Amino acid sequence: MKKLKIGIIGCGGIANQKHFPALKSQNDKCEMVAFCDTIKERAEKAAKEFGTANAKVYTDYNELLKDTTIDVVHVLTPNVSHSPITIAAFEAGKNVLCEKPMAHNTEAAQKMMNAWKKSGKKFTIGYQNRFRTEVTSLKKACDNDELGDVYFAKAHAVRRRAVPTWGVFPDKAQQGGGPLIDIGTHALDITLWMMDNYEPASVTGSVFQKLGVLEHGPEGNLFGPWDPKTYEVEDSAFGYIKMKNGATIFIEAAWALNVVESKEAATTLCGTKAGAEIKAGMSYANNTLTYNRAHNGMLTEEQNSQGGAIAFFEGSNAKPEVLEAKQWLDAILNDKEPLVKPEQAFIVTKILDSIYKAASTGKEVIFED
Repeated sequence: MKKLKIGIIGCGGIANQKHFPALKSQNDKCEMVAFCDTIKERAEKAAKEFGTANAKVYTDYNELLKDTTIDVVHVLTPNVSHSPITIAAFEAGKNVLCEKPMAHNTEAAQKMMNAWKKSGKKFTIGYQNRFRTEVTSLKKACDNDELGDVYFAKAHAVRRRAVPTWGVFPDKAQQGGGPLIDIGTHALDITLWMMDNYEPASVTGSVFQKLGVLEHGPEGNLFGPWDPKTYEVEDSAFGYIKMKNGATIFIEAAWALNVVESKEAATTLCGTKAGAEIKAGMSYANNTLTYNRAHNGMLTEEQNSQGGAIAFFEGSNAKPEVLEAKQWLDAILNDKEPLVKPEQAFIVTKILDSIYKAASTGKEVIFED
């Protein structure tokens, strides 16, 4: 079987923690042949640890894209650069996986969509949380109509104090926003996917920069203190989304919020037949999926069992990022649609962008037909 040749653009934290190990696990399907980063030493380190023997190193992504032997490009850079790099990759004839979110605003995402449709290549966005066991299980339940008409939902992405203190996360010029665009995007993606509803009608929202700029704000932060003087993005944001079919979604996203319970990449669904809730995040040792309904005259709850382990054998469930990489490569090799479709990721970006706009103007954003 042909091995796909992959070029990596961006060799920072998400590349090293997620993509490099996941792609290495699929070495029967792919090989990493080129690495690009504005910091040359990072690209050189990545090439040495994960690349082929003759892997090339670049500091200019345009030079990497000139290599006609590269089949696939992974765009793993700060949010604001997603759009221009992805567009250039499509124009160079590459298949593209872009890390979440698709882009920092709707206009940039639309340009990516236009370039993708013109290219005829495969395109997906890095929403690996769809591949978690409890998430895929709930998706099956939704597809089988076990919850009925899901008319109210909550997308949860809240941390007490877990502001990322590395990279460019607090830099609005490079990221476009804070927790809403960073972790809120995962929660909203899961929620919309469960509902199979990508037709928003209107959005209102509130965005706060309260704790990030306080001198005592960094106290107790999981990743160590941040500098309030250079903290440029929101520390929490909230949105209220009305869908065209009448369904309503509430989204909450925070890196720092004075709450007891931390939920991240989690969702609550309320349907006409039953409800369901995924709890995940810092407050939970294990992710849980709970169904609730009326059954035989009683209100009942059903929860997933936590799988046990045998000494030296932890089971065969692959990590979400590995499953993501496998299905993405299979989609290219077998000419199938990837699980995360560009059209879906575009709506996620459009909604998040509209929450920021609604918060800044104080007005509801209405989506035109």
